[in-house]
Amino acid sequence: MARTTQEIGAKEKAILFAEALSDKKAVDLLVLDLTSAATFTDYFVISTGTSPTHLKAMSDNAGKVAGEKGIKGGHVEGFQEAVWILQDFGNVVIHLFSKEAREYYSLERLWGDVPRLPVNP
Repeated sequence: MARTTQEIGAKEKAILFAEALSDKKAVDLLVLDLTSAATFTDYFVISTGTSPTHLKAMSDNAGKVAGEKGIKGGHVEGFQEAVWILQDFGNVVIHLFSKEAREYYSLERLWGDVPRLPVNP
């Protein structure tokens, strides 16, 4: 029997998106578990891209995987500029950064006290 969107939990969704980014050679991929620290989302999936084209390819692949799995949402910001692309899937938010933007905003330092999920490189 096929799985429905409701059956895909936030943690599974975060891992699914991390795998989608990894498939596109994500750099410094990281998943932060915000379930005990925030009310606006459960997980951040964070990665760095090597160029605007790379960032857009990662974003496109995450959107493609969401569509294939029937995951709703996916509001995207920053795609045209491709310096910081944010994809909001409700309980999972993907942040794709240029190297400079990631260093500047440093979300992993800001949320340094939350658990990190292991991701395969």
